[in-house]
Amino acid sequence: MKKLSCSTTVARSAGVLVCVVLLMLAGCTSVPTPVSRDSTVSTADATPTRAAPDPSSPDQAFTDWIARFSVRASAAGIDAATLHLAFDDVHFIPRVVELDRAQPEFTRAVWDYLDSAVSEQRITRGQEKLLQLRPAIDTIAARYGVPAEVLVAIWGIESNFGTNVGDIPTIDALATLGFEGRREAWASTQLLAALKILQNHDIDRAQMIGSWAGAMGQTQFLPSVFLAYAVDADGDGRRDIWGSDADVMASTANFLARSGWQANQPWGLEVSLPPGFDYALADAKLRQPSAAWADVGVQTIDHAPLPPLAESSLLLPAGARGPAFLVGANFRTILRYNNAASYALAVNLLAQRIAGGPAVQAAWPRDLKSLTRSQLRELQTALNARGFDCGTPDGMMGPATQRGLRQYQDSVGQPADGYPTMELYNDLSRSMAACKVASCLAKQKRTTR
Repeated sequence: MKKLSCSTTVARSAGVLVCVVLLMLAGCTSVPTPVSRDSTVSTADATPTRAAPDPSSPDQAFTDWIARFSVRASAAGIDAATLHLAFDDVHFIPRVVELDRAQPEFTRAVWDYLDSAVSEQRITRGQEKLLQLRPAIDTIAARYGVPAEVLVAIWGIESNFGTNVGDIPTIDALATLGFEGRREAWASTQLLAALKILQNHDIDRAQMIGSWAGAMGQTQFLPSVFLAYAVDADGDGRRDIWGSDADVMASTANFLARSGWQANQPWGLEVSLPPGFDYALADAKLRQPSAAWADVGVQTIDHAPLPPLAESSLLLPAGARGPAFLVGANFRTILRYNNAASYALAVNLLAQRIAGGPAVQAAWPRDLKSLTRSQLRELQTALNARGFDCGTPDGMMGPATQRGLRQYQDSVGQPADGYPTMELYNDLSRSMAACKVASCLAKQKRTTR
């Protein structure tokens, strides 16, 4: 495992201060200090023997943050042995901060994402993994009411069936994010949860690895999600989402079941829309039985009647020119795992293919070029200037932007699908430029009077 760090000085200083803090706390209580099963903590080791570090250095600031956090963690019930185990060799990771602050300029079209997430190679591997895990996975699926192919699909997308779990120590990543401060409250909550996992002996510190954002193991659970939903399915006394296939599958199934998964219900299906369809109806907030959608001409992709699907909504991930999907409650449950429609669509389509179902039938509009974040921010600014409220321009396509864009499209006689095309961007850019010229001319005219 490749370990990223800025220096060993931070880790050593943090370890010393944690020891000092623990000694101070120990003086306020008569309760014996618990001893880790992995190492014996000696109070003699807690006495600093080196000169005090420079209090103005960045390394010392990180060390001080760890010491302050240790006090809070101890008050929350984390024992001294766990704090030593977690923080004696903790490292600040600059790359984590860089990744957290980064906002990619270029966005990925949904069809490009699906090409990768639901590739033929991944479908084949998913089918092989499903066979390998039977009959154990079928038992888990029956217990929680979640289809085995859905569990395998999430596994495939989250960690490529366990081959890509990340290589960053979770404690270090979350400590770095907490110290950096942009999301200190969130990171501190997750770090405390990670300490509880160590204290419960579910995983050793060295094996607690994951992404730069603190998502862990083959399921990519955050520590708080782990504490709430992870399951010891193989009966070894540990909830191991890093190395136990049974724990990985059962933990995923438990999360979905407790997040609203409805057994024996489809996630949705691809549909065809009638000529002249009102695309403004493709709104996630509009939920109705499939019979109501049939009344406005919606059919299956092969023009058969729609199956029963309560509380369903219409999804147009690529606008009016792309495929259409009618999605139900189980689609929304996948959004609890990752709140992106493209992710939920990928999971369900991959599960469908693993189970031997069809691929997407309608063509994707691959000639459309995705807007960059800067362009989308300019589009939001232009829509706001025209009176179509998109909220604060942030370069991200959210519900407010989609709503404002629909209103604009409707006002100019275009299909109100809420999809930001380059053509729309160019039209609004020209309109904004013309308004600026007119404003400048009017100002100049007033000045010369």
